[in-house]
Amino acid sequence: MKFLRRLFLAFIIVYLLPALASAGLWYLKDRPQSWREADWSSAGILPEAATKPDAAIYVFSATTGGMKGAVASHAWIVTKYEGAPSYSRYEKVGWGRPIRKNAYPADARWYSNEPRLVVSVTGEQAERLIPKVDQAIAAYPYSAPGAYRIWPGPNSNTFVAHVLRSVPELDAVLPTDAVGRNYLPEGRLFEVDADGLDVHATLYGLAGISAGWRSGLELHFMGLVAGLDIARPGLKIPAVGRLGM
Repeated sequence: MKFLRRLFLAFIIVYLLPALASAGLWYLKDRPQSWREADWSSAGILPEAATKPDAAIYVFSATTGGMKGAVASHAWIVTKYEGAPSYSRYEKVGWGRPIRKNAYPADARWYSNEPRLVVSVTGEQAERLIPKVDQAIAAYPYSAPGAYRIWPGPNSNTFVAHVLRSVPELDAVLPTDAVGRNYLPEGRLFEVDADGLDVHATLYGLAGISAGWRSGLELHFMGLVAGLDIARPGLKIPAVGRLGM
């Protein structure tokens, strides 16, 4: 019984308190009340594709809308082959055709929120990896209409996390507020990244663990992630983000 009380106390301190604090701050923040009021324009992060001849791969993440924004974000992928006159943006949404291409500008705000650059790969490496990214996008198993569930997944972050695990050369994981990133495709309970450097175990995205060079040590519960970063020493705090180097 004492163990259960301590476990419950640890859950409150590690997961619940940061989430509640974030929700309180988010509630007080001035933000759009609907998607119609939101700004979906380019944030001006990327140069015009025509002026950037090199190949490129970008992964972005931005805080989502409504009260979900207190604890959750939305991620997407941008690619451009060498010499291409435009970017290609891929993401999964919860309405209409799930996998969208170029529904918004490559670096657009999401519900008026500025995008954060998760990873950037350019030049010859990007040109080499784009076909693998395209292959991972095509192989994503939840691409049919109706194959979307906001929580615990599969959602937009499940899609991008699948691509990152399939193309580990991108050397990135989504932020801790990317709720749904720990839901493994096809209901798998265990998965090893393609290069073997990270392992993931989860009970359908509800609770589990990720460990390895990129993930560090993460414990996720009900979509919230807490952990330690190894590659870049720091703490991963639920709903707050990463604190450290």
